[in-house]
Amino acid sequence: MRGWGYRKVLQAGTEGFRWREGDQGWGRGLGCRRGSGLQALGCTYLKQLPEDWSGKLIIASLAGAFGSSFLYGYNLSVVNAPTVYIKRFYNESWERRYGHIINGGTLTLLWSITVSIFSIGGLVGAIITTPIVKFLGRKHTLLINNVFAVVAALLMALCQLAGSFEMLLLGRIVMGIHAGVSLSALPIYLSEISPKEIRGSLGQVTAIFICIGVFTAQLLGLPEIFGNEFRWPCLFGVIVVPSLIQVVILPFLPESPHYLLLEKKDTSGAEKAFQAFLGKDDVSRELEESKAQENIKLVSVLQLLRNRSVCWQIITVIITMACYQLCGLNAIWYYTNSIFSEAGISHKLIPYVTLSTSTVEILSAVSSGLAVERLGRRPLLIGGFGLMVLFFAILTVSLTLQNHAYWLPYLSIFCILAIIASFCIGPGGIPFVLTGEFFQPSQKPAAFLIAGTVNWLSNFSVGLLFPFIQAGLQTFCFLVFAVVCLAGATYLFFVLPETKNKTINEISQAFAKRNKVTLEGQKMSQISSETKSSEEQEHNFSSTLENGETKNRII
Repeated sequence: MRGWGYRKVLQAGTEGFRWREGDQGWGRGLGCRRGSGLQALGCTYLKQLPEDWSGKLIIASLAGAFGSSFLYGYNLSVVNAPTVYIKRFYNESWERRYGHIINGGTLTLLWSITVSIFSIGGLVGAIITTPIVKFLGRKHTLLINNVFAVVAALLMALCQLAGSFEMLLLGRIVMGIHAGVSLSALPIYLSEISPKEIRGSLGQVTAIFICIGVFTAQLLGLPEIFGNEFRWPCLFGVIVVPSLIQVVILPFLPESPHYLLLEKKDTSGAEKAFQAFLGKDDVSRELEESKAQENIKLVSVLQLLRNRSVCWQIITVIITMACYQLCGLNAIWYYTNSIFSEAGISHKLIPYVTLSTSTVEILSAVSSGLAVERLGRRPLLIGGFGLMVLFFAILTVSLTLQNHAYWLPYLSIFCILAIIASFCIGPGGIPFVLTGEFFQPSQKPAAFLIAGTVNWLSNFSVGLLFPFIQAGLQTFCFLVFAVVCLAGATYLFFVLPETKNKTINEISQAFAKRNKVTLEGQKMSQISSETKSSEEQEHNFSSTLENGETKNRII
């Protein structure tokens, strides 16, 4: 992060006072020297304030995440606690209609569809996001998206009263559409309102609120609250609360300045938005950088896939997003109760043990948000997947031998918590950050569409297939996820460059050799003609480009 500023609140004498700025990062130093005006009372009381985090930037990130990624996490986990009661509701509804209960295989399939159909809605939402954010803007897309959440909440909350399990299935699809739009529009909004120095930390807000959403679903799913036979529909009705809060707050915040300038041609509005989000009056540099992108034509998915200069970036995004979903965390979130039951945990204790998993998630995600700008994306991502491989292997052994020692079920719990922590320190949020860092502004909508498609198809596969994988492989089912994590970690170790605090040109240069292109050739000519890249202007590349030569310097 950029340096931290200081606000002087009391000064006993002004003459002879001086600031001393130390290393960039957390907590710059301060020195005072004695002068004629500096008395024995002391020099200065200080309050540290982060320069990069303006008040409206914080509110926008929190309000945006609360009505978006929070609800995604909530709906990942909300079906876990009332599983028994929802299946009973399915049987009762089926019996009223057809005079007999559902057989076991059909019930398992119907329940798997209930869980996984959320991802089909997410895929639809991801596909429709690109045209919506272009015509309505980032903020208004998030606002209008709440209509899906409210409709879904009403359908699912009233399904038992109406005696229709189809309403629950339809509600899950509609809620998935909301999640698909949210997870595409929110990262675009946050990346366009934040300085690059805190881009990674702000990107982790999405992951943190997903974890908070999971925790909230597990908390409200306790038997003493809504996790019982009579009140489980209320778990779905709660969805309207974050949506309404977002609808109340977001209208008072600016739209993305990039959207205002490039799509609406509103220079005055863009200037005010930059000033509000960056917390400073002079935003001329940011305006010039955005104006340099005025002639950008958005790249289609097909054009992006044909672009040789971003070939390995696309492959990396696809593999990272696939591993994000196929690494096994969604299986744990969807089926936590059944996993703990298989581990030998008492049914009465399972809801409370489950609650501990989301507590670990939140702590790990917050720690990752604090560390991502210090340690970088690469070590957190590779290290997270590597630790998951280790703990999945130990979990498999402990589940297989759990009847041989009384303490093995507790080892299984520890492994599950360790897997969740390993996921949240890196793989849980960094894939979304990387997608925004790898591509030019003209390529980002298509890139997020590719990432979202892979994300939701993988999510659907896990939700649909895990019950059958668990039934077929039993205690060895988690080895499937261990193989996925190992493959992902290996690929990233050999391919992924560090992107912390790097410009798009620097990241492109890191991939250039693997893409078999040069910055003088295809990549730089594309940037020059399409975007007249603001980063080139910032680093004084423009003069060399005019002469047809690029010196490939990184300043």
